[in-house]
Amino acid sequence: MQVNPYLTFNGNCADALKFYQKVLGAQIEASFPFGEGPPEMKVPAEWKDKIMHAKITIDGEIIMASDAPPGHFQTPQGFSVSLQVEDAADAERRFKALSEGGTVTMPFAKTFFSQGFGMCVDQFGIPWMVNCPAEGM
Repeated sequence: MQVNPYLTFNGNCADALKFYQKVLGAQIEASFPFGEGPPEMKVPAEWKDKIMHAKITIDGEIIMASDAPPGHFQTPQGFSVSLQVEDAADAERRFKALSEGGTVTMPFAKTFFSQGFGMCVDQFGIPWMVNCPAEGM
């Protein structure tokens, strides 16, 4: 069994995946637009290129994503995607890249439980936590 985050976007999923590819080294494993669905699936013309389902991997970890169908998007809340990064400098670099154009909710800094930890909401509205665990954690 696997447990994988499934992120939903407000029509900008393809842009988000390209962003994650650039700043996190994500590999886009699969991406299916709504326009490739069966003919009986009613999709507005302007939505045919939006993402119905996508799968990316980041260092072997799977995240799935899609654009919410028209009128069904809700702002993400109640969760964060957590990155555990071994090297503090790399963790800080990834945090800065993810937070660019977004909102920093806790600046990246050393804490009592980590070599570095920060929280942000990226430019696509997805909450992230970036952590470099303390030695032995």
